[in-house]
Amino acid sequence: MTTTLVLIPTYDEVESLPVTLARLFAAAPTVDVLVIDDASPDGTGALAESMAADDPRISVLHRPGKQGLGAAYVAGFLEGLARGYDVLVEMDADGSHPPERLPAMLDAVAAGADLVIGSRWMRGGSVVDWPLRRELLSRGANVYARAVLATHVHDMTAGYRAYRADLLRSIPLDEVRSQGYGFQIEMTLQALDAGGSVVEVPIAFREREAGVSKMSGAIIGEAFTKVAGWGAGRALARIRALLGRPERVTAPR
Repeated sequence: MTTTLVLIPTYDEVESLPVTLARLFAAAPTVDVLVIDDASPDGTGALAESMAADDPRISVLHRPGKQGLGAAYVAGFLEGLARGYDVLVEMDADGSHPPERLPAMLDAVAAGADLVIGSRWMRGGSVVDWPLRRELLSRGANVYARAVLATHVHDMTAGYRAYRADLLRSIPLDEVRSQGYGFQIEMTLQALDAGGSVVEVPIAFREREAGVSKMSGAIIGEAFTKVAGWGAGRALARIRALLGRPERVTAPR
């Protein structure tokens, strides 16, 4: 039987977390959850511990402070791999990633995909209650990333993902440094460069109803800058291959 661990990073999500977990267990009752809390001032970590005491499917990883989304997921990947899970899932705590679509994503993993992305920008995907500015930013970022990196993935910046554990073991997780959008793009590149099969499943992404978004201009700027660097590195590798000096393309640090 395939075992699945859903990783849910939290920082001040005391209102959203119980609602998201209730929806998740209603949709996928056999999964386990690891809440990765960055010392939330609002008591999210303590709430998660209280929920874990009542439900053996829930566990909590406490970190000493706010260290970024990418670092939280890497810590969760390493913990999940150490525990022997077969599939590790990224999911936001705020309910924007529909837990009801997780079974379809896990079915895609079972069918052979190494990475399944819950995609907003493929046929059948959508966003709900997003301001036009944010939608244009996300669409533009993905068009830019796809063009510069020459990939087939429609939603490179998506944060709703299911990874096969074997794929994660083939990626140098300790070298991944990006955050936010950049982290998701870098992990997609790492998956493709490792020879992984990447499949997208359409989702309806919904704006959070409680709490405050953690996205910032610095995270967006990091993603755009790093994509340019990754694109240049991949173009150089293709030129080297044409000249008879191939080398494995990797996402630069």
